[in-house]
Amino acid sequence: MKPTVPEPPGAEHHAPSDAPVPRAARKNGFMRQPNTQAGVQHTQTAQSGQSGQSGQSTQSGHSAQSGQRTVQHPQPSVGSIAAHRPHTVAATVSDLEPDIDADLDAYEESEESQGLQADGIRLPQGRFLDRERSWLAFNERVLELAEDPNTPVLERANFLAIFASNLDEFFMVRVAGLKRRIAAGVATRSASGLQPREVLEMIWARSRELMARHAACFQEDVAPSLAEEGIHLVRWSELAEKEQARLFTLFRHQIFPVLTPLAVDPAHPFPYISGLSLNLAVVVRNPVTGHRHFARVKVPPLLSRFLEASPGRFVPIEDVIAAHLEELFPGMEVLESHAFRVTRNEDLEVEEDDAENLLKALEKELMRRRFGPPVRLEVEESIDREVLDLLVRELKVSEAEVYPLPGPLDLTGLFRIHGLDRPELKYPKFVAGTHRDLAEVESASAPDVFAALRSRDVLLHHPYDSFSTSVQAFLEQAATDPDVLAIKQTLYRTSGDSPIVDALIEAAEAGKQVLVLVEIKARFDEHANIKWARKLEEAGCHVVYGLVGLKTHCKLSLVVRQEGEILRRYSHVGTGNYHPKTARLYEDLGLLTADPQVGADLSDLFNRLSGYSRRETYRRLLVAPKSLRDGLVSRIHKEIQHHRAGRPAYIRIKVNSMVDEAVIDACYRASQAGVPVDVWVRGICALRPGVEGLSENIRVRSVLGRFLEHSRVFAFGNGGEPEVWFGSADMMHRNLDRRIEALVRVVDPAHRAALNRLLETGMSDSTASWHLGPDGEWTRHATDPDGQPLRNVQEMLIDARRRRRGTATP
Repeated sequence: MKPTVPEPPGAEHHAPSDAPVPRAARKNGFMRQPNTQAGVQHTQTAQSGQSGQSGQSTQSGHSAQSGQRTVQHPQPSVGSIAAHRPHTVAATVSDLEPDIDADLDAYEESEESQGLQADGIRLPQGRFLDRERSWLAFNERVLELAEDPNTPVLERANFLAIFASNLDEFFMVRVAGLKRRIAAGVATRSASGLQPREVLEMIWARSRELMARHAACFQEDVAPSLAEEGIHLVRWSELAEKEQARLFTLFRHQIFPVLTPLAVDPAHPFPYISGLSLNLAVVVRNPVTGHRHFARVKVPPLLSRFLEASPGRFVPIEDVIAAHLEELFPGMEVLESHAFRVTRNEDLEVEEDDAENLLKALEKELMRRRFGPPVRLEVEESIDREVLDLLVRELKVSEAEVYPLPGPLDLTGLFRIHGLDRPELKYPKFVAGTHRDLAEVESASAPDVFAALRSRDVLLHHPYDSFSTSVQAFLEQAATDPDVLAIKQTLYRTSGDSPIVDALIEAAEAGKQVLVLVEIKARFDEHANIKWARKLEEAGCHVVYGLVGLKTHCKLSLVVRQEGEILRRYSHVGTGNYHPKTARLYEDLGLLTADPQVGADLSDLFNRLSGYSRRETYRRLLVAPKSLRDGLVSRIHKEIQHHRAGRPAYIRIKVNSMVDEAVIDACYRASQAGVPVDVWVRGICALRPGVEGLSENIRVRSVLGRFLEHSRVFAFGNGGEPEVWFGSADMMHRNLDRRIEALVRVVDPAHRAALNRLLETGMSDSTASWHLGPDGEWTRHATDPDGQPLRNVQEMLIDARRRRRGTATP
């Protein structure tokens, strides 16, 4: 029977709003990508009739050390996509990087697509879900954690902040990139079959719904729940006279001196509004002439978002400024003021081929980022129409890009509230212990990592296993060990005060050869990465910036040590950044090993990254962009052969994002052959499970919680001899075609079994998760048939580590 792909509820067919782009003009499509996107005939417009709307990592992710961003979120949190910046752990910020939309026709004609159709049967149109809609669904799952009354109330506030931060990055990167491609005439039909304009309209509609729901959750649920616990988020009019007097003193001494009112008139053009800044649009009247005038006051971004009026009572800073505008406009009548906020295109474009010095080119581009075009205007819903029209006209945004919301705007400020010292209103504290294979029983001394690795490999699972007593200790010991001759290290994101950077500097100053491969183009961490790259260079480290046109995203460390007459290589291969702060919040895997094959592979790969090498095959590594996709697809095809021969066969995948068409099509073929396929995805998933005749043997689950699920694992039944890989790569075009990524093969049977148990637990119906349906809708499964709450895999792992504390050093 020919497989049929379901329409999402309420979907309609309608004529595409953009004409197809001629192939010659598609400069952003089929670079060599076998994973260019395949088509879908339906258009998902069920939620597109309105306008509007994490994750890395938390959920989001990304770094508080990004000092040049306009808005700082000091409180690390779990969620975004984007994720990899400590202020928002669920983001994945990483998920938001422009993954150039593939040419649908080119994928269908590619060798990879034809290979998947070798049986002469083409896979059906409509088999890919829309990636932007899927990302919005991910952020909706973050919002559901904020809406859940069983989530501790300060964590609910944190998830509200994560949702807001995720959405900021989504507009800055994904929406901005889509608008830019439409304007340039190079946007192509997406893999879901939607034309670019349709995708944009869907984003506007769906995000508007989610932003309204986000605001309602805060106003009607979380804020009252916080008040019940003695944490009151109030507006100026709700303050007592004493509180207002106290804040007036604060205003006069700490706020007023840094404010700069900017008038708008023929002599004063409309001022530049920086991205993500909070502003007040002020209307004043000259009492002499009676003329009305417009002015803008920027809320200082370095001051606290919520000010404490009295113990346990907080007011937004813009309310305090608005209440004292007469101080800024003496002699004028202040008629009204309204908060507004602009989101701009903050994506970077660096032409590496033309840049003599990548560092200087990136610094120049970072300066230009501040002046990207607006992509969203948030305003208080009470704003005067005349003032709104002026903002729309001067900022050159469309009505569809205007989002009226109840105040206060910018709920990323709730990170500050989450940081309050009220542990009883948060998740129970968890402190990671030293891995049992590294622990010194009955001793306070640091573990001898090299001695441990000479006897066995160590499989690390962060944050359940301590990063500081494993990976950090490995590098710190290497820096001070007189027998260590060389250290080679990749750094994608790390903290500004990183002990990893300090250890590398110490090693270089001690005369060891230190090579550091720095990815200075890590999104929104560029300023911080430039800063510590120069610090490393000044200390004598050899700092290189990888290969032209490719980001270096693999997580690798290699230590070369003289041991008698031999040189022994010690290695670390991981899924997470060498970042001690996020290692406490991100779920990641790492392998510490003295295996000669892994050491030789890392030596070869580092030589490729720092010199000239055309090596494409390795002993225990799969490396993108050359061998990783093909290696995984060939293993998926092997499972089909094993299944047909009656041997054990299964495919289990855990990733942040599942978008690559070639990998998805291979999974569809495996499902059609009867191979069970499990996919555990945190964020975006373009795979459509549960479609009869196509994917009825595929299950897709998502787990969100206090930690950012960040590891990538690939397991295969392999005819009864299980094969397991893990590493840095997500199943996205950017990871497989435009990044250096590495997966390592796990050889220890106990480690393979442990990773398979982890995947089985995350996919089990007896644990809490979200389930993806064939219509692209996610359903939360948080209770058992009796209505009792289900535990998620993170809670189970925490409990397991606590029970094991008798054999581990906390």
